[in-house]
Amino acid sequence: MSADTINTLEETQVMEGNAPVSTERFLTFSCDGLNIGVSTNYVIEIITDHAITMLPLVPDYVKGIISLRGQIIPIIDIRLRIGKTPIDYTSTTCVIVLDINSLPIGIIVDAVQQVMDIDQTKISPVPVENQQELISGMVSTANRSVILFLDCEQLVQTY
Repeated sequence: MSADTINTLEETQVMEGNAPVSTERFLTFSCDGLNIGVSTNYVIEIITDHAITMLPLVPDYVKGIISLRGQIIPIIDIRLRIGKTPIDYTSTTCVIVLDINSLPIGIIVDAVQQVMDIDQTKISPVPVENQQELISGMVSTANRSVILFLDCEQLVQTY
């Protein structure tokens, strides 16, 4: 998926009956069996096979930095950031580069899945007993899977 394709994906209004339905596009990815979505408004690009320079004295979920076209981007392993066990990276592992309030950040994910239009009124809060600080909501899809939504603002604050 090219940066141009992702940058053209924006929030849209669709009519359902007489009421407008506010939809937003989300890039979905997998992480330890969870389906997680991030608004395409934050997504710059998806990269694979990029050398990460390790940094000393950082939390274990901060894997290091990369230089992407001359810009230094910190890389976070989202699996470790949400408290899951580490795994060896595979051919499906990739980095999603995000721009959050003009701060570029990369997140390592197990695999990118698809871009989906989500009706924002269908997004529910995460039950308190299962709440994660980085998850802002959830939605059930037609095929009964649940998509959790990454809170990008919180990701930057806790990084």
